[in-house]
Amino acid sequence: MKTKKIVIGTMAAAMLSLSVCSLIPAAAAGETVQITAGNASAKAGEEFEVEVTLADIPDSGARGCSFSIEFDNSIITIDDIVAGELTNGAGENDESASLIPTFNITVENDEGFASVMWSTALDDSKYWLKGEGVLCTVKGTVASTAKDGDKSTLKIVPVKRNTNSESGIPNDTIDCGYLKDGVIVNYDIEAVAGSVTVGDGNDIAASLKGDANCDGVVTIADAAAILQMIGNPDKYSLSEKGTANADVVEPAGITAADAIEIQKLDAGLIDKL
Repeated sequence: MKTKKIVIGTMAAAMLSLSVCSLIPAAAAGETVQITAGNASAKAGEEFEVEVTLADIPDSGARGCSFSIEFDNSIITIDDIVAGELTNGAGENDESASLIPTFNITVENDEGFASVMWSTALDDSKYWLKGEGVLCTVKGTVASTAKDGDKSTLKIVPVKRNTNSESGIPNDTIDCGYLKDGVIVNYDIEAVAGSVTVGDGNDIAASLKGDANCDGVVTIADAAAILQMIGNPDKYSLSEKGTANADVVEPAGITAADAIEIQKLDAGLIDKL
């Protein structure tokens, strides 16, 4: 099974003055970008695809974005990660892309993580990431030894590297931002994990009441996911499994009452849903 690997650090080295993911963030924009990994199901030995989307990118845009995806390599492997429509434009207009591609990935199946970096040398912000859309699609294969019901979480985390080549300090930031007057402006990040579940995807009975985002735990993030879906269904949605999990108050469809019950559980006001 192939593993695609591009060493991000090496390819970004020539862009130290431009690439967000190569420098220590020096400023925060006070605005939040949401990075969301989708959910998929596939039988043992079969292939899957999961989209990673960005939403709520401010009008100022993002000149660079980098993060890693952690996964359970006993259940899945990642074969490739391809750029999505959100990245369209910069690559064909960025003359430096012939030497340093705007979209780079590293896949380490043996260690259970993959890294994604998008950045451009173009100063014109019309070529930057803006608004919302698919940043990339993760393509992989479920292990032939996996059993129905097994699930690998796809967790969005900071890229595994040091803050710079000499610091020895591990990076703890998901990068998404731009340069302004030589200073890096990094947006706050809300990272939403996805998952790959082993099976045919037809069994949509609730597996964990309240687990609207299907990350295996019930937290305030599930209440937020429900409220986002109710408030703007065209922009936010739940998977079939997440929808079944989210309906915790009298099976009657998803309402704000479901989110309230999850908030009560998270606050310790109730013991179970």
